[in-house]
Amino acid sequence: MVWNIFKQQRADWLSVLKDFGKDAQLVLLQEAQTTPELVSFATANYLAADQVPAFVLPQHPSGVMTLAAAHPVYCCPLREREPLLRLAKSALITVYPLYNDQLLMVVNIHAVNFSLGVDVYSKQLDPIGEQIASHKGPVIMAGDFNAWSRKRINALYQFAEDIALHEVSFTDDHRRKAFGRPLDFVFYRNLRVVDASVLVTEASDHNPLLVEFHPEMDKPAW
Repeated sequence: MVWNIFKQQRADWLSVLKDFGKDAQLVLLQEAQTTPELVSFATANYLAADQVPAFVLPQHPSGVMTLAAAHPVYCCPLREREPLLRLAKSALITVYPLYNDQLLMVVNIHAVNFSLGVDVYSKQLDPIGEQIASHKGPVIMAGDFNAWSRKRINALYQFAEDIALHEVSFTDDHRRKAFGRPLDFVFYRNLRVVDASVLVTEASDHNPLLVEFHPEMDKPAW
């Protein structure tokens, strides 16, 4: 499950998480505030909850948060400042052992939103690309990429192509859009997409993405 949760500012966010997140082995949240309700949900349903606060609000830190049914064997937080607003956006790289002895790399990202050109946007992606390129197993990279301009989406697609990531497509595509372009994406490598859907909800200003993957057993790792 991939969802920009809008700092839990709208009603029903918790019921959506409980209904759809509890069955997911990975939940990648953006704009997640460490409120008692979210912490309680995470600790009740997942073995691991890792967060990279992008900035600290008066009460609770806010940033990307990855909930997982397994403990990560590697965890790398990344931050990049918005050049115009000077607020930070965060990303989190975690690696989990799979049952087939492979290691799954998961990248949870909230991309820089307000910038002139794509230099800062690409700068945020570069260290992520370096880690994905050196990883030998399957990869999931997902989140709110703020790809609202042609230059941004071109930069994102070029980035994905350079490190051999495929994009998950959604038949009924109800992803949140800005200027006619979707903001949320899921990319992957060395996995097979079994199902992909977008949940329409008013519980955030983004709709959650739900994707089921199976490992590819018969293909080389990379």
